[in-house]
Amino acid sequence: MPSSPKTVSTVQKVCAYGLGTFFFLYAFIQRVSPSVMTEDLMQEFSISAAGVGVLSSMYFYTYASMQLPVGMLVDRFGPRKLMAVAALICVAASLWFASSTTLFTASVSRAMIGGAVAFPFVCTLAIAATFFHPKRFAMLTGLLLAIGMVGAIAGQAPLRLLIEITHWRTTYHLLAAIALVLAVLLFIVVPRRPEKTVSEPRKDSSMFKGFSAVCSNRQSWWSAGVGFGLTTVMLAFAGLWAVPWLSSTRGFSATQSGAVASSLFLGMMIGSPVMGYVSDAVQKRRPILLGGSIICFITIGFIIYGNSQSAAGLSALFFIYGLGASCMVTCFGLTREWNKPENSATALGLVNMCVVGSGAVMQPMIGWLLDLSWDGTLSNNTRSYDATDYQIALSSLLFTTGFAVICATLVKETHCQQQT
Repeated sequence: MPSSPKTVSTVQKVCAYGLGTFFFLYAFIQRVSPSVMTEDLMQEFSISAAGVGVLSSMYFYTYASMQLPVGMLVDRFGPRKLMAVAALICVAASLWFASSTTLFTASVSRAMIGGAVAFPFVCTLAIAATFFHPKRFAMLTGLLLAIGMVGAIAGQAPLRLLIEITHWRTTYHLLAAIALVLAVLLFIVVPRRPEKTVSEPRKDSSMFKGFSAVCSNRQSWWSAGVGFGLTTVMLAFAGLWAVPWLSSTRGFSATQSGAVASSLFLGMMIGSPVMGYVSDAVQKRRPILLGGSIICFITIGFIIYGNSQSAAGLSALFFIYGLGASCMVTCFGLTREWNKPENSATALGLVNMCVVGSGAVMQPMIGWLLDLSWDGTLSNNTRSYDATDYQIALSSLLFTTGFAVICATLVKETHCQQQT
């Protein structure tokens, strides 16, 4: 059983935060896994690019839609039981996806996975906010995102190798087993929150008043807008369409394409804790957010409209984008500082809803744009898209990163201090 809040040691706090970050790593493996088996899924369920986009994005629809409820639930009940139950749902949903024989059941199980793994990010930030010093919050947010990027990298080339050795269904059986172990450890190790942070029974729908306060704060939305714009490339492109794009237009193998795409996640893995640390150290949020957004806008232009045929050159561009996009860790610090402490998890949930919602919107959007320009070419009974098709579809990412730059100019500096 978890320790009494009064006896929580530093080791227990670190272990609780560590388990939360590992659950977030697991969520990223689930998130990007369709990117390395697009052809398998197209053949298995006889679907087009738009169909794969919809199937993959089912994860994001439920993940994004759950973020505000998750934030409200964490503010009310704390993270321990919520994360343990979520991990158990992952077990059932992963097994269902592995046994799916129709697009419908695969989509529903994928949606269940997304809803379940909606918990670890906000729950882990709640652990950081409750048990660690406020001056470490941005750094701990960056570290959490960095661990998530490890999961994203593991879900690219390494996961593809595992699929080639076994089968994509067997791989999902393994993911179910990992979630089962996580559920047990989360329930045992994560401590209960100190009583002073546990909400009393709510009167007059005060939980929903907190939700209203967060949503009526413009600064919450500007921060969320930056997160949305920057993560479209990570979730919709590197997380799904980069591998088939590289394979079709550059002639790379699926494994090599996954390695190139994972360079973006590597950049975010390195940059996230650094950006968080620097932001906390210099007591600035806005300059880091604006500078990173501009870097992303320029870099995605070179990726889409450049004609590099070199895996090393493309990997460098993906890596630079990841470094720039890691500035988004300050979005969470800004949002937390512009909202009341008792509504912090709800505020974080709003930002994360928009961050992950970018995948829900842009994954099927890119697939739809590809189908719109498709010339009827087939390869192994699946649709084949050329460089022009991809350039037209991926141009949408230039608009989303431009939107991030605009939102970054509208956020107000907090100097890392609570403003409410």
